[in-house]
Amino acid sequence: MMDLLPAHLLRAALGLVLGAVLGMVARRGRFCTLGAIEDAVYARDTRRARAWLLATGIAVVGTQLLESEFGLDLARSIYAGPRFEWGAMILGGTMFGFGMALVGTCSFGALLRLGGGDLRALLVLLVLGLSAYMAISGVTAFLRVTLTAPLSLDLGSQRLGALLKLDQTGRVAFSVIAGIGFCLVALTGKDFRRTQRLLIGAIAIGLVIVAGWWTNGSAGFDEFETRAVGSFSFARPVGDTLLYAMLASGTRIDFGVASVLGVVLGSFAAARAAGEFHWEAPDDAREVKRHLLGAFLMGTGGVTALGCTIGQGLSGLSTLSVGSILALGAILVGARAGLYYLVDRHT
Repeated sequence: MMDLLPAHLLRAALGLVLGAVLGMVARRGRFCTLGAIEDAVYARDTRRARAWLLATGIAVVGTQLLESEFGLDLARSIYAGPRFEWGAMILGGTMFGFGMALVGTCSFGALLRLGGGDLRALLVLLVLGLSAYMAISGVTAFLRVTLTAPLSLDLGSQRLGALLKLDQTGRVAFSVIAGIGFCLVALTGKDFRRTQRLLIGAIAIGLVIVAGWWTNGSAGFDEFETRAVGSFSFARPVGDTLLYAMLASGTRIDFGVASVLGVVLGSFAAARAAGEFHWEAPDDAREVKRHLLGAFLMGTGGVTALGCTIGQGLSGLSTLSVGSILALGAILVGARAGLYYLVDRHT
């Protein structure tokens, strides 16, 4: 069957299925980056942070095995390129993180909420997708390029193994050891190990990230295409989904758009199965304004930083890219600043 479908349709079909799995698992497991930060900061509960770390470790090991054993060419990903855009990572990541705090979740979380009937998430995703394309080629694109283009370095490769001058065997060993290390640190928490919902969810999410790499870099790879390979990300693809909805006859569906739809469908299925689906609307104008600003910051910041908590987080970190590490760090700083603005300064 794989040989019968065009590459982009195969990627789309797998993206829809894997996205649905990701949406179901994340909703059932309450997988949320901002939620993990809030739990750790305000409740001293690190279980969701450990789930995130375990998923990352599994993604690192699995992605490295795909590269070393199954021909995945990570050099074709946006995370491994020679240009280290540190200014864009810091600015975009901080914007995304602050916007995430204002909204109460990230772009991926908004898709999960939409699947549960949250109309605030629909508003967020519409603004996020629009602002993402404004930053790509619209009215904010010039400002983005002007501010960040001079703030970059040519490293040859952004992957840690290459920067450490390791040979191929050394890079494989380094990546596997790093991934296992993430897993071991996550599993040191007894409370986390006892919370089966989080433990199983983290394992499944890590494996889905690996499956995303396999889909785009192996199963759905076309040697005549010049596109970058990647796994899941939910910043630009949200904008791509809006564009596809308007211009379907003049464009084609691919992995990113299909994965966005899949996450919503998977979350919807999980919500209905658990009896959690119900329509929600904003409480007042103040909440709407906060969501609008947060969505704009996430869309603009996600494009500037080349990814979100999933794109630069799980997918990017699975390549052990310094750009992804910096972008994720900036997202965390921005999110903490946003939480301080919303919560701590009033206490």
